[in-house]
Amino acid sequence: MSLLAPADGPPTERAVAHDMVKRGLWVTPVMLAFGVALGGRNGLASAAVAVALVCLNFLLAAALMTIGGRISLAALMGSVLGGYMLRLAGITGVIIALRHASWFHQLAFGAVLLITHLGLLVWETRYVSISLAYPGLKPKISKSRNNL
Repeated sequence: MSLLAPADGPPTERAVAHDMVKRGLWVTPVMLAFGVALGGRNGLASAAVAVALVCLNFLLAAALMTIGGRISLAALMGSVLGGYMLRLAGITGVIIALRHASWFHQLAFGAVLLITHLGLLVWETRYVSISLAYPGLKPKISKSRNNL
């Protein structure tokens, strides 16, 4: 396969990112409570921004990979590296823009951002299949097949 040919297969990155965002919604109440514990109402608002930024980051990464993969493998690699740098710059820009806001609590924001990013990535490793037969999310086994 040429680096100039589009990547074959379904956009598994989109399914993985949507799964991570779904899990992110499950942990949002815990992260918001953690933000409140760290900084009260300001911590709550900062934690909410951090969780939203993490979910947006995962969705944007998947979108860039999907677009790059449709063009070519070289574009996919470029979109992964360039997208990472742009998304990191975007997170830095949000921090710079909000750091002097009266409601922004830096510790709550930073802790929730870090814990949510790493926690969701680690959690997702349990559900991702790294095989050629089932790329992306592992297939769910039905109960009727287990009884055979």
